[in-house]
Amino acid sequence: MELPLLREELDLLPGPTLPDGQPSWTLHDPDRNKFFRIDWLTFEILKRWSLSDMQIIADSIATATTIHPEQGDVEQVVKFLEENQLVIPRGQDSASKLADRLAKIQGSPLKWLLHHYLFFRVPLLRPDRWLERMLPLVQPFYTRGFLLLTLIALSIGVTQIARNSDTFWTSLVNTFNFSGLFAYAIALFAVKLLHELGHAFTAKRLGCRIPAIGVAFLVLWPMAYTDTNEAWRLVNRWHRLQVSIAGIATELTIAAWAVFAWGLLPDGELRSAAFVLATTSLVATLLINASPFLRFDGYFILCDLVDMPNLHGRCFALARWKLREWLFAPGEAKPEHFSARKQFWMIAFAWGTWIYRLVVFLGIALLVYHFFFKAVGIFMAIVEISWFILLPVLSELKEWRARWPMLRKSGVSRRRSLRALVLVLVLVSLFLLPWPGRIDASGMLRPLEIWPVFAPGGALVTRFDFREGSDIAAGRELIGLQAPQLEANREIALARVESTRWAAASSGFSQDSRERLLVNQQQWAMAEAELASVNEDLARYRPVAPFSGRLRDIDPDLKPGQWLMANEKIAVLIGPRAMQVETYLSEDSVKRIRVGDEGIFHIDSRTGPVLKVQVASIDADASRLLPDGMLTAQAGGHILIRDSQRGKVPELAMYRVMLDVEAIPEGFEEQIWRGRVVIRGAAEAPAARYLRNIIAVLVRESGL
Repeated sequence: MELPLLREELDLLPGPTLPDGQPSWTLHDPDRNKFFRIDWLTFEILKRWSLSDMQIIADSIATATTIHPEQGDVEQVVKFLEENQLVIPRGQDSASKLADRLAKIQGSPLKWLLHHYLFFRVPLLRPDRWLERMLPLVQPFYTRGFLLLTLIALSIGVTQIARNSDTFWTSLVNTFNFSGLFAYAIALFAVKLLHELGHAFTAKRLGCRIPAIGVAFLVLWPMAYTDTNEAWRLVNRWHRLQVSIAGIATELTIAAWAVFAWGLLPDGELRSAAFVLATTSLVATLLINASPFLRFDGYFILCDLVDMPNLHGRCFALARWKLREWLFAPGEAKPEHFSARKQFWMIAFAWGTWIYRLVVFLGIALLVYHFFFKAVGIFMAIVEISWFILLPVLSELKEWRARWPMLRKSGVSRRRSLRALVLVLVLVSLFLLPWPGRIDASGMLRPLEIWPVFAPGGALVTRFDFREGSDIAAGRELIGLQAPQLEANREIALARVESTRWAAASSGFSQDSRERLLVNQQQWAMAEAELASVNEDLARYRPVAPFSGRLRDIDPDLKPGQWLMANEKIAVLIGPRAMQVETYLSEDSVKRIRVGDEGIFHIDSRTGPVLKVQVASIDADASRLLPDGMLTAQAGGHILIRDSQRGKVPELAMYRVMLDVEAIPEGFEEQIWRGRVVIRGAAEAPAARYLRNIIAVLVRESGL
């Protein structure tokens, strides 16, 4: 078989020594500015490419070197060159082959549109000559002296932040407004521009060409980029590492000097600018660029540190191979051979990257949804999830399907496949089958009858004859309070009633008085109503027990002659031994319980007995306000709230549930206890809850 011709413009450059000790070379495609790392065997095959026969090439290598290749090894190199468009197609069908290759690369129009919507680049500048001219000006930033100055500035800045930490964090809070966000946007643009210049100048300093600087769009989100592919020309991997780390080093340097400036400058615009620049550089570096799970700087730094180009692809291939071995044991050869320890870490890194990307891509889908109006946002979010998450899963399932005929013939594979199928069915069953309902929440054990006694307004205590634990009969007056202003108002009201009554009674003695009869009667009625209102207010100063019980929480210093403020607590009247547990449940939890469902309650200290409880009532409407804060998350409960002028407002819809207690042990009565309540609700499949939530969100957000 005659070999295809190699493209004449390809460059073959020396490469670094591989981890196994063999030399390597770098094959450069200048038209596309792409680089390919090749090993010794591939180099020897390309060296003898003019022999034009696979077997002759293999025999020549075996004779001249210590390598003993086969014809299949040469075929693999031919396949590699053809797939990466490094050869010239020949023959009558060469044009159709090129067209087929182009169509395969581009895919369908829909695939092309999706790919260019998800990611595309726009080169803006060709900065190579400018970088060459500016290189002497930036050379001082690469000296040890500048590094030492930066470390000193950072130390001083961190010391100032430690001394003024309250001011620093207050500055962070104060930037959460429109002008602060605008300042962060400007700072982010400047920092990212300097970040890319850091890559460019470092690569140029090491002798690389920088063909383009521009903007890359990831799901329509703009990000600056610098074409530093020529760094692959560098034989020394530490030089390549310098290029990879230059962007992060630039941002950290900016952050160090900005922190230094913040610590020394007085309050004002310059100090605010330094704060924004420092925080922007740190956040952008730590959260975005330093991550090795996406193809940002952290990934390329890791590749150079471990000297393993295309780290993601190689780890993914190894993880997919291991997954197939776990599930089916097909006995396939490893994509690459590494030590057991290195293989373990590569597979763990692949799984960590997959999980990280799952979270990130779901977040991107949510952002895309919020950037568009309802219907288009949902469609775009589905596209994101399909492309980034479902498509890779379907691709792997296709690989399993392609191997299925072979797996059926192998006894080991059949047993392993059956075991994997059983495991999958068990997991699916756990997700689809109803689980016993167990609803756990914080709750308050309190007496069924409880009545706090307060002073309705400023008053003088005239009589109080009770002590802590006194038994009170229903209808008995609890305390005597005197409100001088109200009593004066009552005397005035009595006088007005008497005068208007006399005027109304004497209206028939003269012509003038008869004409004012109706007016006098109305004034009398108004005076009677005013007197009744005053008497009603005075009655509040003579509180009467609404039920029989005991007085608790009495101030031991309370005595006649003492003045009380408005709403000052006097005591609490607690009824007989009957008690209930009060709790608040979310909408999903409330749907799973009914009146009569049983449960248990134990106090927070877990020192007392476990009480049996039964659901007595469930509110039909959600509680808009909480009467107290005992069950809030801030107090150790389970209810998330926000404080407002009206009171404590639950963040989610919470429904009040009351539970009867079967038996009250000694020492629990007439007190309030906080604890945990567990209710045995209706069984429900986990899938039903998620499906219900998904449908509810889709219906609500689509505006249907």
